[in-house]
Amino acid sequence: MSAAIPPPVPDPPPPAPPPARAAAGRSPPAARFAAQENRRGLGGVLGALPGCLYLSHPQAIARAEYKPAQLDAATRAGFMVPATLITNDLGEAKQFCAEQRTIYKPLHAGAYEVEGEPAGIWAAPVEASEIDGAVSHSGHLFQAQVPKVADVRTVVVGQQVFAARITAPPGVVDWRAEYQSLSYEPVACPDGIRGALVRFLAAFGLSFGAFDFAVTTDGAWWFLECNPNGQWAWLEDAAGLPITSAIADLLENGASHHD
Repeated sequence: MSAAIPPPVPDPPPPAPPPARAAAGRSPPAARFAAQENRRGLGGVLGALPGCLYLSHPQAIARAEYKPAQLDAATRAGFMVPATLITNDLGEAKQFCAEQRTIYKPLHAGAYEVEGEPAGIWAAPVEASEIDGAVSHSGHLFQAQVPKVADVRTVVVGQQVFAARITAPPGVVDWRAEYQSLSYEPVACPDGIRGALVRFLAAFGLSFGAFDFAVTTDGAWWFLECNPNGQWAWLEDAAGLPITSAIADLLENGASHHD
């Protein structure tokens, strides 16, 4: 009688290093894992604190960062919104760009590098002849170019509205690409725009928003986008707007007391 001898059992693989240790070693997958865990751990705790005044709640900010949702909310709030197409279809993109002067802008201002250096993707004119099959790789936002004479950055803190007219050199489409060449002046926000701002923020449950408008020769304000957690300190200095005081009042008292 014979007996089969079982093959040797291989040693088990060494245990994976804890995520924190792996992230410290700068392994890209482990670093992404650690970042995701931190976001949902620390971020989840901060987002669940009871009875807190947020400026604004992180989950509300996340919802409001989606451009399609913004455009829908802006239309419902009563803003004038340029014709917009979001697509990855080559034919649709070419047709839209052939029908009017068009700009392209990213759907999300995420981290971007060129040869290891931080970079930005600004809104820029695009023609139908420039679009090829690569458009099918992802969604793209194409928008009718507003014949603007200036831009307005409007910062809303609670019920308070602060607006500054931004003038860029002729031909500049996206003023963010020419920070060193801009001029600023505080301007009054039209009543119709003010009401739409409040309705827009209420739709997302926001207490703060940094809005960008294109202004045409007839004085019309065209909605471009809202950054629900946008920059404002540079604008306060450049245009003399008391935004810091409004934020401090809101955080301390739950409301701003500026007229």
